[in-house]
Formats: sequence, C-alpha cells, structure tokens
Amino acid sequence: MRMVDASRWIPPTYADPATFAERDISIGSGDFAVPGTMTLPQIDGLRPGVVLLSGGGPFDRDGTVGPNKPLRDLAWGLASRGVAVVRFDKITHTRPEVMTDPGFTMTDEYLPHTTAAIRLLQETQNVDPARVFVVGHSMGGKVAPRVAAAEPSVAGLVLLAADAEPMQHAAVRVLRYLASVASSPEVDAMLAAVTRGAAVVDSADLSRETPATELPFGMSGAYWLDLRHYDQVATAAALPQPMFVLQGGRDYQVTVDDDLARWRAGLESRTNVTIRVYPADNHMFFPGSGPSTPADYEAPQHVDPTVVTDIADWLARH
Repeated sequence: MRMVDASRWIPPTYADPATFAERDISIGSGDFAVPGTMTLPQIDGLRPGVVLLSGGGPFDRDGTVGPNKPLRDLAWGLASRGVAVVRFDKITHTRPEVMTDPGFTMTDEYLPHTTAAIRLLQETQNVDPARVFVVGHSMGGKVAPRVAAAEPSVAGLVLLAADAEPMQHAAVRVLRYLASVASSPEVDAMLAAVTRGAAVVDSADLSRETPATELPFGMSGAYWLDLRHYDQVATAAALPQPMFVLQGGRDYQVTVDDDLARWRAGLESRTNVTIRVYPADNHMFFPGSGPSTPADYEAPQHVDPTVVTDIADWLARH
C-alpha cells in the first residue's frame, strides 16, 4: 500500500488524500490482464466498494480527457467519504489491437475485467462483500446492467450519463449537433460517413462479415450486432438491485430528451430507482454554462462536487 502522492496533480477540493491510500493492482490474467488502482479509505470497519467503468473508447483508469481525470475525481472523492474504489485501464487502452479482432464485442470490452474487479473488491479486507456496486459512465453505464445480470452479487448500479438511444443513432445526432455549433469540412465529412454506417447497422444485412470500413468508427460487424441485440433499459428493468441514474442537463452526447427519457419510461414502475438531473453539468459532469461543446474538456476542471456527494449518500443508504 502506498500513500497518495498528489504532487503531480491537483485533486478536487472535495478529496482529502490524507484519508485514503492507493495500491496498484492487476485485473484479469495472462496477456489480457490490465493494470488498475485500488483506493482504500483509512477507516476501521466494513465499507462499501465500487468498481468504476469509463465510457466508450480506449480510456485509461482515470477516464482521462484533455487535462482532466473524471474517474480519478470520483475515486478520490468517494474514498474521502469512506468508499473503497477500484478503477482500471480498459483492454482497448492497453491493447488497442483487440479492436481489429473481427469477433470483439462490447461484452468482451467490459465484462471479463469488470467481474474480476468486483470479485477482487469482495475479497478485500474491510470491504463489505454484500455492498460492492458498479458505477458506470456513458457506455460504462450502458453496460452496467449486463454486468449485474452476469454477476448477481452486485449490490446496485450507479449510471452516469448512460446512453439508452441506439448508439448508431446517437452518433448521427451528436455529429449533427456539432455541425450546428461548429461546422467544419471534417465534421461534415464525418457526419456523412457515420450516417451511411448507421444505415448499414440498421439494415437486415448486417452480419459478422460486414466490413468494418462500412460501419461507424471502424468497429466490426460483431461489435455492432452485440450492441443491436442488447437493450440496456429492459435489462435494467429486470434486475432487482437498486439504481441511481444521473444525467447532466447540458450533455449533448447523452441527453435528457433522447436517453434519460428512455430510462424514465423503462424504469418508471421500479420503486428502488432514483433519477436526478444536474442542469449545469455536461457529459463529464463538469459544471458550466451555455451550449456544451468539445472545448469544454480543454480546460482543467473537476466532476461536480454535488454529484460526488449524492453518490456517496446514495451508497450509504444502500
């Protein structure tokens, strides 16, 4: 175990590095093991634990975007409030070549390492094995219900800006938005390409053999078939575990109207689901004002402190 060294990075004001320690861990085995970090509060007695999942793309354990590390914000903020946290580099970060495997899917991208991380936390001294939760951001939130279905010991789910609209449709919508606020030949060309690819994903002709060059973001036919056959809202609705769904009001990637509306409709009959909107927050839950754009991520900032407090309070109640 090592004490936290904050000399190279300024932590958010809601994190107190003196209250926890971190150690390096390995998740998985063999060539597909990935490095990670366990953050443990220095308190006596059993504590809840969470496994953090980053969004779609080759993210590291901190969810690094520009100069920002939103998953480290969450890990340090929650650990300062008595929650044990595991986060890890995605396999697509440590071994980007897996994305060229024609059989690679979202399930392969997330489930093996997430379930291994859950079990590691459950076996960690002073972590309550009955209170290990999954906290997923964006695609990490989308896949979280599949994780809980595969690993019923998960105590509950926290879904941060979890997308519910089919990803190929969301990609077209996002690029149309970007073209409206900052049009450029590059954005227009990408919009045209993704629109063509989305039509292929929607077609009855999509198969594992469909060339990745014809599909959005160069992802394989198998990857898109896995996404197309997965209904995250229906999967979540069938789970018994409590859930906390958080959404930024300024998020243009996962939106209140297109995504949160689907979560609300699908989970409306559940009595153990909490849904909360943070009007000033963007996709990374960074507070701000005005229309959100990719430029939001270029300046150093931190996850909304209210979000961290609300998650910690929700965990304490469950």
